[in-house]
Amino acid sequence: MEFAFLWDWLEFAVRWLHVITAIAWIGSSFYFIALDLGLRKAADLPAGAHGEEWQVHGGGFYHVRKYLVAPAEMPDHLTWFKWESYMTWLSGAALLMIVYWVGGELYLIDATKSDLVLWQGVLLSAVSLSVGWLVYDRMCKSGLAENPTLLMVLLFGLLVVMGWGYTQVFTGRAMMLHLGAFTATIMTANVFFIIMPNQRIVVADLQAGRTPDAKYGKIAKLRSTHNNYLTLPVIFLMLSNHYPLAFATQYNWLIAALVFLMGVTIRHFFNTMHARGGMKWWTWAVTAALFAGIMALSMAGPEYTPLEEEEARALTPTEQRFAQADGFEDVTDIVMGRCAMCHAREPGYDGIGHAPKNVLLEAPSEIAAEAKRIYLQAGLSTAMPPANVSWMEPEERAAIVAWYEAAMGG
Repeated sequence: MEFAFLWDWLEFAVRWLHVITAIAWIGSSFYFIALDLGLRKAADLPAGAHGEEWQVHGGGFYHVRKYLVAPAEMPDHLTWFKWESYMTWLSGAALLMIVYWVGGELYLIDATKSDLVLWQGVLLSAVSLSVGWLVYDRMCKSGLAENPTLLMVLLFGLLVVMGWGYTQVFTGRAMMLHLGAFTATIMTANVFFIIMPNQRIVVADLQAGRTPDAKYGKIAKLRSTHNNYLTLPVIFLMLSNHYPLAFATQYNWLIAALVFLMGVTIRHFFNTMHARGGMKWWTWAVTAALFAGIMALSMAGPEYTPLEEEEARALTPTEQRFAQADGFEDVTDIVMGRCAMCHAREPGYDGIGHAPKNVLLEAPSEIAAEAKRIYLQAGLSTAMPPANVSWMEPEERAAIVAWYEAAMGG
């Protein structure tokens, strides 16, 4: 009992940290892009200054100036923006390990798609996250950097290919999450390997009395702009595990592709507005059309294993432990009676079109596979059934707890 209890709280704590650091990173990223696009020229700008902006917030006024390369002298105090990015990636990597590596038997590998064993899936997960950065970085360092539009199109193509590749071996949920992590790795690597080193070069030149080369700022600006356009799709992909209609459908990789396009149209609207280029309302029409396309693709339905095939499937060692534990037959009856009306291939509860969180509880093997979640949400807590709509009794919850603890040797 203690392990499952503590492990679930560890996952919650890491997820909380990940959300907090992501908010800080995204907030600073959006702020500086908006600031950069809103800079104005002024007659009294000092030498080397590109523009300035007056802002009001929290009862005070702020006067901000930007130097395209660097000021004439190194300022006494300089604030660096980097830890938001680093901590977002590190906490996200930790969360991926907790959920998809340790829980890989349930969440990572789709046995109907590939014969990978767990360690192979974990290895593929880890290695694949670095591939995107290596390919993308090579593209940026080629002549494509002089053609930003083509570069973005090729990056989009890379992301689509990776999404399709992930869905060939991973569960739909893992595919969405890994594509988000793949993209986020590119974004953080931009900060760690390009943006920050280039800024350090400029600072070192200032400290040594040299005139910094403008190319370092130009390179960093390109990578920062890419990060800006990738942010919204990454947020969608990270949230997708709550919505089976996004991840558990036949065309989930195409849904992910359209999400990346929506990220571009939404950011184009705001970036153009901040640059005082007017309100490009057509971008919202395109965004709505893309979202309608996503909803249409989601109607293909979840990729469920037919019930008869599931009932004939051989249980994994972990599932066998729960299926053989004392009380499993009673728990099976409880779950079938209290939970399966929603957690079914064709839910019978009014208003439920697809099994919540894509969790199926129609076969004993599925109940054994979901033992931990059943224990935490319907045994230790009363999260399920929601509002106790199926009238699960305290004695039934106690039976679930006793069964799980018996399987765990507690």
